Amino acid sequence: MRFAVQEINRDLELLPNITLGLHIYDSCTVIQWAVAGTLQVLTGRGTPVPNFRCHRGVPLAAVIGHSVSTNTILMAHILGLYRYPQISHFSTSALLSDRTQFHSFFRTVPSDAFQSQGLAQLVLHFGWTWVGLVAVDNDYGQQGIQVIRREILKAGTCVAFTEYIRINQTDRNAPHIARVIKESTAKAVLIFSSDIDLSFLLDELLRQKVTGKIWLASEAWATSPFVSVDKYSGLLSGTIGFALPSGTIPGFREFLNSINPSMSAGGEWVKIFWEEAFSCKFPDQKKLTGSSATKQCTGAENLENTQNRFNDVSSLRVTYSVYNAVRVVAKALQDLTDCREGEGPFSHGRCSDIWSFRPWQLLHYVKKVRMRTGSGRELFFNENGDPPAVYDIVNWQLSPEGGIKQVKVGSYDTGAPIGQVFTINASVVHWVSGGKEVPLSVCSNSCPPGFRKATLGGRPICCFQCVLCPQGEISNQTDSVHCSKCPWHMWANLVQDRCLPKSEEFLSYEEPLGVTLATTSVSSSLVPVIIFALFIHYKTTPIVRANNYTLSCLLLLSLSLCFLCSLAFIGYPQPEKCLLRQVAFGMVFSLCVSCILAKTIMVVIAFKATKPGSNLRKWTSPRVSYLVVIFCILIQTFLCIFWLSFSPPFPEHNTQTKSGVIIIECNEGSPIIFWCMLGYLGLLATVSFIVAFLARQLPDSFNEAKFITFSMLAFLSVWVSYIPASLSARGKYTVAMEIFAILSSSWALVVCMFVPKCFIILFRPDMNSREHLMGKDRGRTHKVK
Repeated sequence: MRFAVQEINRDLELLPNITLGLHIYDSCTVIQWAVAGTLQVLTGRGTPVPNFRCHRGVPLAAVIGHSVSTNTILMAHILGLYRYPQISHFSTSALLSDRTQFHSFFRTVPSDAFQSQGLAQLVLHFGWTWVGLVAVDNDYGQQGIQVIRREILKAGTCVAFTEYIRINQTDRNAPHIARVIKESTAKAVLIFSSDIDLSFLLDELLRQKVTGKIWLASEAWATSPFVSVDKYSGLLSGTIGFALPSGTIPGFREFLNSINPSMSAGGEWVKIFWEEAFSCKFPDQKKLTGSSATKQCTGAENLENTQNRFNDVSSLRVTYSVYNAVRVVAKALQDLTDCREGEGPFSHGRCSDIWSFRPWQLLHYVKKVRMRTGSGRELFFNENGDPPAVYDIVNWQLSPEGGIKQVKVGSYDTGAPIGQVFTINASVVHWVSGGKEVPLSVCSNSCPPGFRKATLGGRPICCFQCVLCPQGEISNQTDSVHCSKCPWHMWANLVQDRCLPKSEEFLSYEEPLGVTLATTSVSSSLVPVIIFALFIHYKTTPIVRANNYTLSCLLLLSLSLCFLCSLAFIGYPQPEKCLLRQVAFGMVFSLCVSCILAKTIMVVIAFKATKPGSNLRKWTSPRVSYLVVIFCILIQTFLCIFWLSFSPPFPEHNTQTKSGVIIIECNEGSPIIFWCMLGYLGLLATVSFIVAFLARQLPDSFNEAKFITFSMLAFLSVWVSYIPASLSARGKYTVAMEIFAILSSSWALVVCMFVPKCFIILFRPDMNSREHLMGKDRGRTHKVK
């Protein structure tokens, strides 16, 4: 302050021909002394006399101070009554921004409301979700920590604990706070306190050997020389926090080196500094500091050869704030002096006199001050008396000598463009571990992809357990709250962190199973055709004529179609294919079994009709067999038409049967009608089997009841076995089972019905003669008689 006033008085452009004076009062951070000092300054004499000003000299321009928010608030209430401008260089409490209470208060440091928001952003930037809060128990700490708590909770971060440094207790509640910090799992601890009150806690932390914590500092101690000493270097290394912006003051170092104990103004303070700087004591008075030095101070020691925390002007912060506060008052006085009569801001355009202005008149100009600081920033006050909020982000790093140095690693500037308000270079930050990797401060470790967070009852939301996503659901981000289901055409991979396209499955012509079945179907369909050709060639022979030549040919053609209908079950299930394949299967098999049933009935009728006086002779006409076939086919046709009309089959994508596979299959529409169609075939086969079984003892020359019995027995065995097999099969193997049943049952009919006849035709032509058949018939008749 002395340097700033002296610099202004030497400036020929700023307040020329006017000399500024100053009065300094040391409150020793005691509230009562701060109030007494304020009243003393207002009164103008040693004994305070409220409501009176006893000094008749030049008016009091402004009061600069206090540095402690609580003391400043009391002073602001008093000075606000008289509208005296008050400018604080270090009081940051957000309460002082209330213009309804503090009409004449200003400050050259930002409000804690901005700092608290910035510190909350710092916590979020490094991903610390489990943070401990410690604050001094006064207006500064309580208000600041409330804003921080609100901001970090709003962002989803949790507070592990909140403790207060009790300034009304001799130990400041330090043992309890240190114990809480030591036992907490929170690595990051934010401390909102002054350096003096913090020192009690730091000593206790050293005593309890608390290590491995990340300390976040408010501006009140982020650059304090009081705690950045070798004693605490091991504890506070890696600390990161907000500090007032630094600046340089040209000529200030020379001024500091020129002071000596013989100075009249502030001589007692200089002597205290002198004893500490040179580790000596003055012989003519009691020792002023706690130094144990025995060397005597002479007052002639050279400050230029001494480098300590008091004369280090490389990075001025609080000092620079004091300097700016004095310059603000000088600028306001200059603006008041430059006022032209008739253009003034007061009634009737009047101006005030520099030698007799009223406090409220200078207050008007302080509100309007706009000036450029030495660092290039513009300084002004908003409607609440606050300057633009600018902070340096500093990191406490160990120097090669083992001491602590504060290194600027970023900034927080609310006046910067969007996206540049908060900037930090994390690569230059040194942490407590000594490395550059950001340490974690979490209640629970992050849940990897594939898991979701499940909250624990009675605990903050940051404390959770990781639960594996349910089957078919994924989480593809760390710390996911919910798991999401995969789309129907995709499936969750084994670690359940992403959805993979499901493979499509159907019985295709490209795979070995499909090729085998298709080849078997086509080649098998040629066998009935060959037999059909053989029957045409030998149609005049007795064995062909004796077995109803027309029905046999129709049966052979239907068997060839039975083999070929299985091709409709192979390949991609198109809508048309789904619509027709079961219908085609049902119709051709109905035709096939109907022909066998008609043959069986005709064998029985033909045998019965040969008996004397039989009335069945008129039923031996071939038309009867045709009517049987047509009647049986009509019933199946009706079922199929009803099926296609009301609940037709359709293709569908089955994603439930197999995990990770889309089974493209035909939905039968109505399972009831499908089983009715299949049951009707079973009914026809059963009737044929029963009739053939009862007629098995008829003469061989007139019937083939034995062959029909075996063929129907094989046919029914295949389809009865198909039912449980189809229910247990999945996907394309269900279709393969039905194709196998079609081929097997068709081959059973071919083998049982036609292979014995073909054998006789080709290899035993002697048995394929009328004489042989008649002779055999006579033998049988004789035996029956």
